[in-house]
Amino acid sequence: MKLYYAPDTCSLSPHIVLHELGLPVTLVRVDNRTKTTADGSDFLAISPKGYVAALQLDDGRVLTEGSAILQYLADLKPEAGLAPANGTWERARLQEWLNFITSEIHAGISPLFNAALPEEAKAIFRDKLFRRLAFVENALQGRDHLLEGGFSVADAYLFTVLGWTRFFAIDLGRWPAIAAYQRRVGARPSVTAALAAEAPAQAA
Repeated sequence: MKLYYAPDTCSLSPHIVLHELGLPVTLVRVDNRTKTTADGSDFLAISPKGYVAALQLDDGRVLTEGSAILQYLADLKPEAGLAPANGTWERARLQEWLNFITSEIHAGISPLFNAALPEEAKAIFRDKLFRRLAFVENALQGRDHLLEGGFSVADAYLFTVLGWTRFFAIDLGRWPAIAAYQRRVGARPSVTAALAAEAPAQAA
């Protein structure tokens, strides 16, 4: 398999999951500005959507959209327990969290990356984001992970997008359970390995 990724993007979450599962993968860095890979190939020829993550299977098929990739990977090795079995209540709860992270946290932070956005608009987006983070803070009370069953692909995704708050001077310390969660997930070997693998690209 090949994982097309870019540093400081949501592609970190499937990268973390691949390490959790111990699955072999070739990492291919993508320049989000030029839509080319490290060797100069046209990324749009691989994924017409033009954004990471993209997972290319050995037979050439390509899967995009983070939530789909995360669940596909988890189902390759169900014994690892990163996603409950399909058709169960617990799987529906996982999908509920993945959808919430996508539509409320990921989409809530993304507008802040737009340097042309007026400060008034940024304040509105930050206020909405903070309300969503308050919901997550409450959900994490008395638990280590989003699901009762333990670490899941949803945690890899939430950890990734919460990490972007550092770009906007958002102190997660105002939400103690979230801050503790980030430290806890960030200490997992899979997370440190994925971050270390992407560090040379970040410095490039």
